[in-house]
Amino acid sequence: MASSADITVAVVAGEVSGDMLAGRLLAGLRPHLPEARFHGIGGPRMAEQGFVSDVPMDTLTVRGLFEIIPRYREIKGIQNALRDRLIAEKPDVFIGADYPGFNLGLEMQLREAGIPTMHFVSPQIWAWRGGRIKKIQKAVSHMLVIFPFEEEIYRKAGVPVTYVGHPLAEMIPMEPDEAAARRLLGIPEDARVVTVMPGSRMGELRYLAAPFVAAVSLLAKRDPALRFVVPMAGERQRQYFTQLVREAGLSDVQIDLVDGQSHTAIAAADAVLVASGTATLEVALFKKPMVIAYKVMRASWEIMRHMGYQPWIGLPNILAREFLVPEFLQHAATPEALADAVWKQLEDVPGRLKLVQRFTDMHHSLLRNSAEEGAAAVMRVIQSSKAS
Repeated sequence: MASSADITVAVVAGEVSGDMLAGRLLAGLRPHLPEARFHGIGGPRMAEQGFVSDVPMDTLTVRGLFEIIPRYREIKGIQNALRDRLIAEKPDVFIGADYPGFNLGLEMQLREAGIPTMHFVSPQIWAWRGGRIKKIQKAVSHMLVIFPFEEEIYRKAGVPVTYVGHPLAEMIPMEPDEAAARRLLGIPEDARVVTVMPGSRMGELRYLAAPFVAAVSLLAKRDPALRFVVPMAGERQRQYFTQLVREAGLSDVQIDLVDGQSHTAIAAADAVLVASGTATLEVALFKKPMVIAYKVMRASWEIMRHMGYQPWIGLPNILAREFLVPEFLQHAATPEALADAVWKQLEDVPGRLKLVQRFTDMHHSLLRNSAEEGAAAVMRVIQSSKAS
């Protein structure tokens, strides 16, 4: 194979979770390709591996089906410009890190132009929009999947696939240290702690922060000694949440807003109130009871609820194939329902012990060296392309 200085790897991540996944993949790839050029669209985790983002990643971050409409032309313009640049450049491989609405269309055009394409993290075709497998067959040279049951789906569809494990299963310890997390946050070890995670994006906060704050108020009335920890993704999110807390008159409730530190906040918890998404898997890997909530624009919800294939939306329940933890979707995510469910998680000690065992088994099933496994698959694709 040519010197790594002659290799170009193009990657697109459209949001924080994709940046984290791609960052770990590039970390595994860099020792194989010490002088290669990594560029495309990405965030700080990718930049740590020498990745150059041609466009700021946050220009792509949109949530929901209808929320994208006002920005469609802008995002389509970014996609077209990147497509033209990459077709002219002909990188040795293109890797789409999640973000399927953007990446699959780009991958299809690049593959048609003779560029090998990989996609890291399967779209949730097992949950909804299963017809996308036909587009994936055309768009993707090789799929990297993070859940074990996904391998069979792609093998049956004739799409080359590698199960690499979930990077979070490596990052999170099998036996988290709750006492150490509480010391870091300045919380007494004997306190009862609820961690509240209404989402990292403003779009999530606008739908979930108000019912979450109202649920905190109800829980604090049941037990005024409860401590609440709320990890905040940025200053805008902090200001928005702080305003809701002020309006709710919760100055006497022990609510600690922390910058980032989501893993520390989860590790410190007795129970977690969490927005549906990757954070639910993080909570499961920390072996914590949780209550999952999901709310979006009404029009988006009406479409999505008719397209689902299974009764679960939270990743821990999907992996378990049962309702291990409660979910409250859209109109069901009322403050009363959320508070009641969190209270039950706090009080149900036998249930908590059962969850610890189930989540430990889940952790083992997801544990691989994802950076090395993924990098090896990327190297095989590059070498195959060079040989042909």
